[in-house]
Amino acid sequence: MQTILNGQPGELPALPENTTVIDLVISLDLKGNRVAAKHNGDTASRDDRAHRALRSSLAAVFALLLGVSPAQGQHSPEPPALGPTFTVSDIDEAQPLKIVAYGDTRFTQVKNKSDTDPQARKYLVDQIAREKPDAIFMTGDLPLVGANAADWQIYRKETAPWQAEHLRVYPTLGNHDVRGGWEAGVHNFDATFPELQGYLYYSVQIGNVYLVTLDCTEGYGDGSPQRTWLGSQLEHLPKTVNFVFFLSHMPLYTDLQSQVMVSLPTPAELSLREYIVSLAPKVDAKMIVLNGHIHNYERFEGGKVTYLVSGGGGAIPYRIAFRGPEDKYQDRSYPNYHYIVLQIHGKTADATMYRVANPKSPHLRLEAKDRFTLTAP
Repeated sequence: MQTILNGQPGELPALPENTTVIDLVISLDLKGNRVAAKHNGDTASRDDRAHRALRSSLAAVFALLLGVSPAQGQHSPEPPALGPTFTVSDIDEAQPLKIVAYGDTRFTQVKNKSDTDPQARKYLVDQIAREKPDAIFMTGDLPLVGANAADWQIYRKETAPWQAEHLRVYPTLGNHDVRGGWEAGVHNFDATFPELQGYLYYSVQIGNVYLVTLDCTEGYGDGSPQRTWLGSQLEHLPKTVNFVFFLSHMPLYTDLQSQVMVSLPTPAELSLREYIVSLAPKVDAKMIVLNGHIHNYERFEGGKVTYLVSGGGGAIPYRIAFRGPEDKYQDRSYPNYHYIVLQIHGKTADATMYRVANPKSPHLRLEAKDRFTLTAP
């Protein structure tokens, strides 16, 4: 597929049938609101038609870059280069931790059963509340439409059990979080998570765990502010850290099916993966990448880094027809609504993926479908 950016021709991998303007923008590693896509003489702006599909059967898609930064006054602040953006002061480095990771929930009206499964979504929320984790790492796409404040309100309503337990929630932005307009989506994101102080990428130290959250909607290519910040974070990692988690929405590593069918990872994510792998030998901690976007579960090992794809929070499921040999998880149970629990004690992290065993039943239950152990150096 041909692309033109600022008048320069290029090639874009084949896109799935339901690709949106936002998906296209992210795949090209662009950012901001002033982006439009033009096909067959019809221009769709990122604001008013970001949810419209761009059919992969089109002969060409012309992405017109009108400005690569968010509108004035809507820039996300840059976090401090050195040290964690936030520190959980009441947890020390020797304390055992429980962390839950999952995403792609797509909170929206319960009557909408085509974009998400409202029963599975709420069940997972309630089960996570019962886990009483020290932190929840969310891999993005929290609402169905980020520009719709009502979807964020449904997130707040359905996750009331988390608020009752005073759970710490650390999200990353996905394409649905800014669907319908980047500025409106970010505004709603900031309003939902005021404790993040407007940061769209940030770091958190929780005991011996260091979370690095990245923003796929603003770009993290070589020379970008995010890439520079990431390098500084890893170069000055606290000595007490045993595990480093990288949290972002778009997957850095995918199963063979996603590579063939939807051309994932994109070049932007491959570049980020190579950068993280290049720094791994210099980091005296176990590195784990947490991504979403694929509405299933995948697990890989590569270059001293563990890659987990967890996008089974309730969004319309993604069927796995085949898994490549690199995927450490070979089960093809469908649908795979799930979350991951990581029990961290010292230099050991015992992980379990819990899947909804009977998604069609009115009385849901969980089953443990994957177990593995990660060890810090």
